[in-house]
Amino acid sequence: MENILNFNEPLDINLLDQIVTVLYNPLSNKNDIKAAQMVLGKFQEHPDAWSKVDTILETSKLTQTKFIALVIMDSLIKYRWKSLPREQCEGIKNYIVSLIIRLSSDPQTSSREKLLINKLNLVFVQILKQEWTTNWSTFIPEIISSSKTNESLCENNMVILRLLSEEIFNFSEEQMTQTKIQTLKITFEKEFSLINDLCFYILENATRASLIKATLETLQRFLNWVPLHYIIEVNGGIAEPSKLVKLLLHKYFPEPLFRNSTLKCLTEIGNLSLGNQQYDAVFIAIIDKFMNQIKFIKPDPSKIPQDYEEGDQGERSFIHTISLFLTGFFKSHLKIMENSLNIPYLTLAHEILVNISNIDELELFKICLEYWNFLSSNLYSDIAIFTTTLLSTPPRLQLYKSVLSKVRVVLIDHMAKPEEVIVVEDENGNIVRETTKDTDSLTLYESMRETLIFLTHLDSENTQHIMLEKLQTLISGREFTFQRLNTLCWAIGSISGAQNKEQEKRFLVTVIKDLLELCQNKKGKDNKAVIASDIMYIVGQYPRFLKDHWKFLKTVVNKLFEFMHESHPGVQDMACDTFLKISKQCKRKFVVLQVEESQPFINELLNQLSTTIAHLEQSQIHTFYEAVGYMIASSSDAAFREKLVNKFMELPNQSWLQIMGAASVNVESLLTVEVARDILNLIKTNNRAAMSLENCYITQISKIYLDLLNVYRTYSDHISRNPNIYRETLGQAMRSVKKETLKLLETFIEKSSDKQVIYSNFLQPLLEAVLGDYRTNIPETRDPEVLSLMTAIITSLKQLVHPEVPKILEAVFETTLSMITKNFEDYPYHRINFFNLIRAINSNAFTVFHNLHPQQFKLLIDCVVWAFKHTERNISETGLHILKELIENVSKNSEVANVFFKTYLVSLLNDILYILTDSFHKSGFALECDILRMMFQVVENGVVKIPLFDPQQASFPSNSEYVKEIVVTFLSASPNVSRPQIHSFVTRLFNLANINNNDFKSATRDFLITLKEWKSHENADLYSDEKNIEKALALKKQSMIPGMVRPNDVNLEMNDL
Repeated sequence: MENILNFNEPLDINLLDQIVTVLYNPLSNKNDIKAAQMVLGKFQEHPDAWSKVDTILETSKLTQTKFIALVIMDSLIKYRWKSLPREQCEGIKNYIVSLIIRLSSDPQTSSREKLLINKLNLVFVQILKQEWTTNWSTFIPEIISSSKTNESLCENNMVILRLLSEEIFNFSEEQMTQTKIQTLKITFEKEFSLINDLCFYILENATRASLIKATLETLQRFLNWVPLHYIIEVNGGIAEPSKLVKLLLHKYFPEPLFRNSTLKCLTEIGNLSLGNQQYDAVFIAIIDKFMNQIKFIKPDPSKIPQDYEEGDQGERSFIHTISLFLTGFFKSHLKIMENSLNIPYLTLAHEILVNISNIDELELFKICLEYWNFLSSNLYSDIAIFTTTLLSTPPRLQLYKSVLSKVRVVLIDHMAKPEEVIVVEDENGNIVRETTKDTDSLTLYESMRETLIFLTHLDSENTQHIMLEKLQTLISGREFTFQRLNTLCWAIGSISGAQNKEQEKRFLVTVIKDLLELCQNKKGKDNKAVIASDIMYIVGQYPRFLKDHWKFLKTVVNKLFEFMHESHPGVQDMACDTFLKISKQCKRKFVVLQVEESQPFINELLNQLSTTIAHLEQSQIHTFYEAVGYMIASSSDAAFREKLVNKFMELPNQSWLQIMGAASVNVESLLTVEVARDILNLIKTNNRAAMSLENCYITQISKIYLDLLNVYRTYSDHISRNPNIYRETLGQAMRSVKKETLKLLETFIEKSSDKQVIYSNFLQPLLEAVLGDYRTNIPETRDPEVLSLMTAIITSLKQLVHPEVPKILEAVFETTLSMITKNFEDYPYHRINFFNLIRAINSNAFTVFHNLHPQQFKLLIDCVVWAFKHTERNISETGLHILKELIENVSKNSEVANVFFKTYLVSLLNDILYILTDSFHKSGFALECDILRMMFQVVENGVVKIPLFDPQQASFPSNSEYVKEIVVTFLSASPNVSRPQIHSFVTRLFNLANINNNDFKSATRDFLITLKEWKSHENADLYSDEKNIEKALALKKQSMIPGMVRPNDVNLEMNDL
């Protein structure tokens, strides 16, 4: 096998084919496959491999071998083309062109070698991206000329033009610089007249069906960017479709064989939004022709779902394209369709879309859903205009009243499952507890919920009427299925906040009353479980209503307590989750005395606590305790709060005292698996209570604190004396107790507001118990939660804890580094927690770093560099954050800045350039640019007052010039750019350093693409900032619409007062 790696000898094609055969033959020996993979990998990576491509393509008998050759060529063109001599570039280009012409000119050969030709076309397009406009300006005239010589060749040329259009106009942003993209686009548009003439000529004269289809597919890719006059002609001030568009409308759309491809072209045209009334007549002509034809093709829209179900792939594809055409057309031209002359078309088209929405095909449904969302939000924006007029219904809304009612029915019938529902029907019809989340379903639910909220705003009475009518049908027993009940209840829960309070009250009382009645009447555990889950989901979605209606709230909570005794899978979990949700939103209602009540509900709840949680599992009890904690913490009476906390924690404290009492007699009683697990559950209960009680939890922890630390020490000592016990059940249980103890202490410290009390009364015993244990234990038994706890202490106590930070660093710094610097894989949680701790010290106690011994400080810097070079995204980005904040802190003090930057700036700059230009750290692009810019600012703005270079060894006019030279030298390692180009780029970056951060990033982004260090498919993260800004603006817009923010994400606390 190794013989193919000898590039001094002629390539043995037979041997190469044999190796490829071994690789792709499923019956080959595993060791042989592995050896073949290794040899072929080395062959492809060899810098001279491209020189063998022509030999392989001409003489190999295997298509797979030829594909490997074309992969080698593709890589050469993308990443090394500019470094090749000009004559070699010309030779490669001419060879690929001649091979494509030879294979595609003959219909039989073209058909037989279709896969190879497709790959050759892709390689050729990569050459075009490099050569066209600079070294091959005549490409378009040449390909047009060759297309007229041979129909088979013409068909393939159409494919090449389509691929080129896609590369430039669809996929270029993350592959080419903005200047290059713009140049190619301008050239393409200038020379499009030749392509347009060719397309027209083919469509008017060709008889070969495959050529016509290829032309239509290519034309489709052109239509969203071609100059407008190729689509619309204006004669004497009157606009009309161009000759090409007329050909599509009148010759090809009526023809069944080409109808779908033609409609895709018309879809691109229909999607154009030109904002000029002069062109409206053209779009009316298009929709007129389409609707007249569709009335003939689909005379009964109600049969469209049946046509889809029973039709072949062509029929299904056509219905799919109809949905794209209509939704795209109306998004761009809805207003002109609302003219009285066009209303019949508008009505029929929406009837078609409603029926397409009823097809059981998810992608089709998503297309229609997106349009219904657009239409309903568009109509919603009209409501505000008419609120001050005498018109009860805006005229536009009246126009769509009938279709919107049908859309509501469609959405209710197809409602996706929300995240909160965990009682589901499996594929066998059994009711079970959901074990994994369906993320696609959750995304769909959010889109449907948003659309239903708009539709409810537009006509809440109709929405209510449909929902209540469906509920009555289900209650009567007609058409009852779990699926119908579920989708209805999920829809009811989704519209919370979209009605006024009075409407919501009437609606919800009716719904819950009917569902409770249904729960009573339906027999069988499965039925009751489904109805129970639906009730719990709905009540959990309407906290505003529950807050305003105490009796209903009390009834709901008592019903949840009933469900907590139900053994059906998932019901208890949902009951506890819903109780938690309600407790968060309605907490104050439970701790104040309500009308006609003899005591606050919290008293009643705590008195019956043991009964209520009797049948719950431990994890459910933890959720329950968190829920009750929110209630207690909301009381404004401190004495009452303390009394409630004592009563609340009575049960766990009794168990705790029992265990501690036994331990005081014989500490060995703690060293059993059963006791360790009991302690673990008690600590978890305390942790969940601490989360919600927040500052009130100090009453509880004061009672157990010293015992808690003693248990921690006892388990630590036992594990230290028996290092291998961590592999046994008892050792694992002990470690779990230690971990949960650390989490509880972290929660307590983070949630408590009295930081001085924590520092004075709690911190010293904690540090003594935890730090010594961490330092002396073997690596396998050191808990990463220790690092997380120290981070919380430093972040929460800030300057109070400064005296203790050296002690913390001494215990964990070198100890942890020795664990995590051996490789990039071991101890992943220690890694991220360690760097979070370093970041916390850097942000809150930087003077501690400043006072480190130089050797220790160097170790710290090395550790930060090691972090941001890590391939794990969260560790790398944490390292970048640390460095960014470190530079900010250092720059505040001139003396510190001089020493720091003199010692570290050049090495750190090289490290940042290294990760900026490799392919493993692209996710940190924005942070890397920020740091690079800050480094440039340091030298440009005179933050450093001393020379960064050694005047004895080199002479530079300024630190700026020295740093520029460092950057230029580093980047010069790339063969794809010249030194003058690099000089120009670096000078531009320095000029932008103090001006505009976005321009700085854009310039860096373009240069990285030029360097070709990042492969095209990896460049999405270069644009992450822009995408995040778009998302933030969309969320802000949503938050202005009542009901659009989920009810349990809204802070209703102020309304509790």
